[in-house]
Amino acid sequence: MARAELTNTRSPRVKAAKRLAKRAFRERDRIFLAEGPQAVREALKVPGATVELYATAEAENRHPDIAAAASEQGVPIHLTSGEVMAELAQTVTPQGLLAVCRLVHVPLAEAVPAGSRLVALLAHVRDPGNAGTVLRTADAAGADAVVFTDASVDPYNGKCVRASAGSLFHLPVVTGVRVAQAVAHVREAGMRVLAADGAGRVTLDEADLSGPTAWIFGNEAWGLPEEVLALADEVVRVPIYGKAESLNLATAAGVCLYASARVQREK
Repeated sequence: MARAELTNTRSPRVKAAKRLAKRAFRERDRIFLAEGPQAVREALKVPGATVELYATAEAENRHPDIAAAASEQGVPIHLTSGEVMAELAQTVTPQGLLAVCRLVHVPLAEAVPAGSRLVALLAHVRDPGNAGTVLRTADAAGADAVVFTDASVDPYNGKCVRASAGSLFHLPVVTGVRVAQAVAHVREAGMRVLAADGAGRVTLDEADLSGPTAWIFGNEAWGLPEEVLALADEVVRVPIYGKAESLNLATAAGVCLYASARVQREK
């Protein structure tokens, strides 16, 4: 029996999903949108994370593994017209797949237990693309967790979710804690705290990266404020060998996280 296609962009169902583009509704309803096949595929690998799936007929045919995984888990699949998908999607060229997912963040104590080796703390990071890329890079570098402090962007922001390329569903994510609280906890868990900042006295080449390390990464424009730098055991700068004035936040974070990961694995 043919399924009915969702074609009304003003239907209650479409309106309910579309409003998740706003943080207030995401926090109130405890759900968010994951757009694109990569994000949806990774969401479906987490039991119970996916509430429902919107898919155009073309996308459903192009990604039969995603449709099969959703069906196996009993996740409702709403066949959606291109017009409705364009209304729901937050990209210029939608890929035809969009999932409504439950928030996946966990408490700080659960995300960073004693014995953790590598953690990224985002302090005052406001750009969702940068934040999502740091999350993806931390995942690739084998980090134990990523902490979004209370002054940073919401990790469930659509652009942040897309930039994470599914990594949001791979490792523990913490939200809403104060920077000082996060630093105190990771230190209690046995980690050395390093702040990445261009004014650092020690370069990344000179820093001791052999032990469990929590890196603090700051705002794209102004870096880390003095009160946050004061919380760190050491302030470390990434050396610039060429003529570039500085590095993009996500790039600098990637360099630091991979430097720690390499040293820890060699040890």
